[in-house]
Amino acid sequence: MSAAAALRRDLGLGLAAAVGLAVLLAAIASSAGAFDAGLALDIDARLAAPSWLHWFGTDALGRDVLALVAAGARVSVGVALAAVATGLVIGVPLGLGAAVLGGVADELASRFGDLVFAVPSLLLAVLLAATLGPGPGDAVVALGVFNIPVFARVARGQARVLLGRDFVLAARLAGKGRLSLAFAHLLPNLSGGLIVQATIQLALAISAEAGLSYVGLGAQPPAPSWGRMLSEAQTLAAQAPWLVWFPGAALCLTVLAFSVLGERLRDHLDPRAGG
Repeated sequence: MSAAAALRRDLGLGLAAAVGLAVLLAAIASSAGAFDAGLALDIDARLAAPSWLHWFGTDALGRDVLALVAAGARVSVGVALAAVATGLVIGVPLGLGAAVLGGVADELASRFGDLVFAVPSLLLAVLLAATLGPGPGDAVVALGVFNIPVFARVARGQARVLLGRDFVLAARLAGKGRLSLAFAHLLPNLSGGLIVQATIQLALAISAEAGLSYVGLGAQPPAPSWGRMLSEAQTLAAQAPWLVWFPGAALCLTVLAFSVLGERLRDHLDPRAGG
């Protein structure tokens, strides 16, 4: 089934993809400077309620909340994408190598994964971010460290299943080396599962980045992020509830969209996993 046909037949997949695309476009537009005017300070317009002039209202410094939410998407989604990319780039080769080499390499990869999974992911991210210092770059490292064993385990598990298939045995009989076997024959057949896992991990990373920013270990002022916006809105929630509504809704909808997208993609890419 083509991607377009899947979107037409699955309303949940279509809605999740639309929300995810909207968030990505907002992040790109913010990076291009489309919302810079709304980020300027305007004390005279401070804490203005939502209106035609400011659709999401303004904050305590008179900045447009819509512009802040878009800029927050740039930070939150950017950190999450970088963290997931780190897990893919490092974790997938580790998992493939462990599956192809077997023996000690396979055992070491398994024990490394068990060690990381023994500590709750958010707690591990907080410890690493606190050690490295606050900032988006350190948040990428903290979240990326947890993503590495996730993708390594997915790649290793699926690769071990494929190693017994006829096309792999034929490649071995043809004299293909382990490196060629891993990246030319196994990796293309793992792409579906890796895409699904990357989508789910993206939702988790966005949520984790918001948590780090909420406690002051993520993006630092003046860079806005959804978690820090929620943290700063606590004392003004009764006076200006829109400061909580809109970044909170953006965070919840984005995490929900990528979570649903991952689940729906799994159903379409692997019909045996869904129902």
